[in-house]
Amino acid sequence: MIAEKKFSERDRQKILSSIKEAEQNTSGEIRLFIEDDCGDHVLDRAAFIFQKMKMHETQHRNGVLFYLAFESRQFAILGDSGIHSIVKDDFWHDIKLEMQHHFTEGDFVTGLSKGIRMAGEALKKNFPHQKDDKNELPDDIVFGGSNNE
Repeated sequence: MIAEKKFSERDRQKILSSIKEAEQNTSGEIRLFIEDDCGDHVLDRAAFIFQKMKMHETQHRNGVLFYLAFESRQFAILGDSGIHSIVKDDFWHDIKLEMQHHFTEGDFVTGLSKGIRMAGEALKKNFPHQKDDKNELPDDIVFGGSNNE
């Protein structure tokens, strides 16, 4: 898998730190899935991964998936119904533009990290951390491929 080799251990730790930082003040859940190719329809593929990773099963329906098809040069950000119904229409577009700026320069780590933090701010505002909150989904980077996912 090409995409997995493009991210060093240091890169992975920087991205994971962004996820942990974004989630520390919210009940929301953020996941990252990276693979080489998404086929013809990036949003269909991202929606499939969203379901496969059980992101729709969070208590408040406030999961956000960052999906990157590295070789296809496509990405998507999907928010579950809880967060999507609250944020402004241009919210996802603003994150996408910020990420795209860094991706165009070849800086995938900064693009992902900034996008994740931006989503974390919206989650913090709309789904603040509560005393009884638990981390419902793993904080990791999932590398996959069309053959195994």
